[in-house]
Amino acid sequence: MKKYIYGFDIGGTTVKIGLFRLNGELIKKWEIHTNTNNKGRNILNDIYHSIINQNVALNEVVGYGFGIPCQVKNNTILNGVNIDWKNYDLIGEFSKLVNNDLVMIENDANVAALGEAWMGAAKGYRSSVMITLGTGVGGGVIINNKIVEGANGSGGEIGHLKVVHENGALCNCGNYGCLETIASATGIKRVFKELSQKQQFRTTLNQNGKITAKIIFDAAKTGDELALEVVDKTAYYLGYACQLLSVVINPEIICIGGGVSNAGDFLIDKIKKEFKRSAFNTVKETIITQAKLGNDAGIYGAASLVIND
Repeated sequence: MKKYIYGFDIGGTTVKIGLFRLNGELIKKWEIHTNTNNKGRNILNDIYHSIINQNVALNEVVGYGFGIPCQVKNNTILNGVNIDWKNYDLIGEFSKLVNNDLVMIENDANVAALGEAWMGAAKGYRSSVMITLGTGVGGGVIINNKIVEGANGSGGEIGHLKVVHENGALCNCGNYGCLETIASATGIKRVFKELSQKQQFRTTLNQNGKITAKIIFDAAKTGDELALEVVDKTAYYLGYACQLLSVVINPEIICIGGGVSNAGDFLIDKIKKEFKRSAFNTVKETIITQAKLGNDAGIYGAASLVIND
C-alpha cells in the first residue's frame, strides 16, 4: 500500500530530503551534497541512491516533489539559476529511476510558500504570501491553495519589486532599487556600509571588522544608533512591499521567512508598523507574521505538490 511522499529541496550547496506520511507528518529528513558538475546531471542519481538506502520500498511511495532553483511553468523547467537545467527533463529522468510517473517540480521559493500554507504559519488560510529573506529575497503567492506561477513562471518574484525609486542599488537581475538590494542579508550589509561612511550615526560596531545581518540586528536590539537606522530602513521597504502586495493580491496572511527573519518580533513589529502606516484601509488588518517551518519549508512544500496534484 502506498503511504509515503518524498519532498526534495535542491539548493546550490545541499539537497534537503524529507520523507512524509500522506497526512503531512515528517518522518525523517536529511541532506546530501549538491553535485553541480556536468551541469547538475548527477544530482538525480545521488538523490535516488540516497533514498533507496532507506527502510521504505519505492512501491510504497505515492510520488515525489521537487523544489528547484529554476523558473518553472506547468511542471516544465524554463530557466535554471544556480543549476544549468534549462530544457532538462527532470521529471522524465527521475520517473525512470524510481519507476513512478508522479513526479512534480516547482520553483524553490514557491514551494517554501506552499510549505508554510500546508503545515506552517499560513495553515488554514486560502490565500497567503511568503517573503523569504536570505542571501537574496525570494517569495511565493498562494491563492486557493495553489501557487501563482504567472504567465512565464515569474509569479512571486517579490525580491524584484522596485521599491527604491531614487538612487537605488544595482540588483543581480540588472535593475536598480529592487527589494533584494535592501532587505536581503547582502543588502542589509550593503546599507550598513553605505550609512557608516556618512559618519552621522553613533555605533559600537567595528566597521572594518566582520559584519553580518545578525550582528547588525543584535546591535540594533541594544540601541546601537547606526544598526537601528539600518534595521528601520529595511523594515520601511519591507512594509512598503507588503503594502503593494496587499492591494494587488489581498492575501489573508503574509509570512516572513529566511535567515533574516530570525530577528523575530523585533523586525516583524517594525514591518507591521510601516505597513499599517501606508496600507489601504480595507487591508490594514492583513496578518504579517514570521514563518514557522524554517529551512524545512521547502521539503514540506515539495511534498505537498504530490498531495495537491
